[in-house]
Amino acid sequence: MNPLARRLGGWLGAWLSRPVHVHGTSLASRPAALTAVLRPGDVLLVEGNSRVSVAIKYLTQSTWSHAALCVGNDAVGERGDVSFVEADIVDGVRRVTLAEFAGLHCRICRPVGLIPGDLQRVVDYACARIGHRYDLKNVVDLARYLIPTPPVPTRWRRRMLAFGSGDPTRAICSTLIAQAFQSIGYPILPIVESEPAGQTDCPDCVREILRVRHHSLFVPRDFDASPYFAIVKPTLLAGFDYRKLAWAEPDHASP
Repeated sequence: MNPLARRLGGWLGAWLSRPVHVHGTSLASRPAALTAVLRPGDVLLVEGNSRVSVAIKYLTQSTWSHAALCVGNDAVGERGDVSFVEADIVDGVRRVTLAEFAGLHCRICRPVGLIPGDLQRVVDYACARIGHRYDLKNVVDLARYLIPTPPVPTRWRRRMLAFGSGDPTRAICSTLIAQAFQSIGYPILPIVESEPAGQTDCPDCVREILRVRHHSLFVPRDFDASPYFAIVKPTLLAGFDYRKLAWAEPDHASP
């Protein structure tokens, strides 16, 4: 990349990553509650509040604008601090702690049935990409559709996030995590095709064939929608009891 393009990309990335005021109804997730249940291999979905988050949420018609992979405890942070690998628009692929997502609404998506060896391979795959750059072409495409946010037909939205440069040393958050799971053959949202089962005693029987979806087509919400990832809710795992909730007294003065 020439110096001018690198400078432009850095400026654009910094502008897109600045927080903006976003109206929302979801409360921020409590770090202590997340820490108590997070495990390596979990995908943390984040409802961001930056300009690029607004674009991603619009284009994907989803609450979630960012995804990070839990890889264990941070070796350089405070003892026991959960850490993640993420693709940041300015700093590229990096390792961060849960503090990076403080004050934001999050959701934990957990792959089901992973054997320990494969789980470690997923974590190692993501960690080996630390230092890779963010996909500048993807950033430019996001900016084009952010100013102003246009009325884009649904069938085109996903493709806007899948242009990419095709450079294996570049990544965006959801494609990096998708590649990590695809490296061990773990499904996220595969393309499902049906074909005759070939059974003579059941001519109408069909079997499903799964085909790998290209990693550039994945967006954060796909981990939420995937039938192969469980949604982990810290409030419920902590022993939720609706009888212990403190409700405000009704305001009888209101009409």
